[in-house]
Amino acid sequence: MRLRAALAAVMLALGASACQQPVLAAEQAVAAPKAQRVAKEGPGLKTAIFAGGCFWGVEGVFSHVKGVTSAVSGYHGGTERQASYKLVSSGITDHAEAVKVTYDPKIVRYDQLLRIYFSVVADPTQLNRQGPDRGAHYRGAIVPMSAEQNTVAKTYIAQLTAAKLWNRPIVTRIERAQAFYPAENYHQDFMLKNPRHSYIVRWDAPKVKALKAMYPGVYSASFRRD
Repeated sequence: MRLRAALAAVMLALGASACQQPVLAAEQAVAAPKAQRVAKEGPGLKTAIFAGGCFWGVEGVFSHVKGVTSAVSGYHGGTERQASYKLVSSGITDHAEAVKVTYDPKIVRYDQLLRIYFSVVADPTQLNRQGPDRGAHYRGAIVPMSAEQNTVAKTYIAQLTAAKLWNRPIVTRIERAQAFYPAENYHQDFMLKNPRHSYIVRWDAPKVKALKAMYPGVYSASFRRD
């Protein structure tokens, strides 16, 4: 814990991000099946929260999905006083780096967002880590914002577990909705603002490329901005 805190402090002092740790290999996209349980959420914009490692990539992928009107990087869980990058990245809080997605279910359903999440956003077999990033604040988690979303999420994870798409068990958590705190401004639209950043090029741009190739019907070339 102290080592992570010290590392985070050094990286912040150097102007670096914990999302910029050394990388070894790119993650692999997996073609998750369509959900057997289709979400029925009714009219009007809906919100959902997804955690899947560094929020830059999570936001970047969902920002390229048709029907998504907003994707905001932030911190889910914990307290407002602790909801800062410096504290969350130290690993001493209960937060997870997460993205609040606002979407129109007439264009893209919640079950479709889940399919995208498991296919190209996060590896569901990674516990308290994603790619090069380590720690509980990088955990994979789905945060349903309604009873319908909760049912759809549980049913879909059960479906994926039965399909045995991965060689290891699915450890992605379904967490109860708590307070969501938007991250600092420099984290918002990070992929859009920094397309040549080494972390974006190695880890996140391939996820958007996979989204376009695997789900062209929901892919949007324009980057959704808040």
